[in-house]
Amino acid sequence: MRPAPASRIATARSTGTAHRIPSTAADSDPGLGLDSGPGLGPGPGPSPDADPDPASDPDQQPTARRFAGVATMIGSGLSNQTGAAIGSHAFPVLGPVGVVAVRQYVAAIVLLAVGRPRLRSFTWWQWRPVVGLAVVFGTMNLSLYTAIDRIGLGLAVTLEFLGPLCIALATSRRRADACCALVAAAAVVTLMRPRPSADYLGMGLGLLAAVCWASYILLNRTVGRRVPGAQGSAVAAGLSALMFLPVGIAVAVHQPPTGSAVAYAVTAGVLSSAVPYLADLFTLRRVPAQAFGLFMSVNPVLAALVGWVGLGQNLGWTEWTSIGAIVAANTLSILTRRG
Repeated sequence: MRPAPASRIATARSTGTAHRIPSTAADSDPGLGLDSGPGLGPGPGPSPDADPDPASDPDQQPTARRFAGVATMIGSGLSNQTGAAIGSHAFPVLGPVGVVAVRQYVAAIVLLAVGRPRLRSFTWWQWRPVVGLAVVFGTMNLSLYTAIDRIGLGLAVTLEFLGPLCIALATSRRRADACCALVAAAAVVTLMRPRPSADYLGMGLGLLAAVCWASYILLNRTVGRRVPGAQGSAVAAGLSALMFLPVGIAVAVHQPPTGSAVAYAVTAGVLSSAVPYLADLFTLRRVPAQAFGLFMSVNPVLAALVGWVGLGQNLGWTEWTSIGAIVAANTLSILTRRG
């Protein structure tokens, strides 16, 4: 899950999906980013046009590269949502807060290893968006995982996905996007309709995750412009992990974790942070930005399927219709863009 993670993005991307967005899909379409959800999303790396294997057959290379990219996107999306589902098994012991703390630690280790930031070279002009990104990163994952605990994986990720979708629609003046916005709004109203079993706190947390994801995308772009490479995102992940360090200690003292709970949480961090991050680096070299963004819109469906198969979280036809409408709105918005 943008967060994540991007990726998804992008970092919506990273996480997603946290790292630099320029030269990725997020620059061509602000709604394509991120950590669908909890993943890290795409990050720094060679241009999508870079040729990873100059010796390969030029006639077969584009098709092979795209096939590999699509396969990687599917694997990344499933890894992201599966990680969130596995992490939920640790909720009874660690709670969503404890699981998010562990995930933040894993994300920090991965990004700091890749970004290798030079802290002494940072100026206050660079520190400001980095600190903001750290706060948003932690809040996004905490609100999302708490929402998952209350309303299930599929609905939580669907509501969170509204963040990048709203940015994409808000930055456009096309009639098609206005129609997409209306469709998405109607779907949200349907999901949050009054009923005896409605968990409005959980839904509110899902919407908070959406706001954080949207903020995450915008802050990631600012960090990407001001800080070279993945250094800014790496520092943000490290700061976020430090913020959760007292939380992790408090959780461990209050209720000593079991080995299985820690294993679930670490697995969630790896599958929802490390794997999507690395996968998106590979994907963005082989798949056009539009195709990447189109696949990102399928994440709510993947989350619903993983929640249904892995956690037994059944959704009614109304919920499935609403999820489908939100995915369709983003799909239509992407497919009707020019350029």
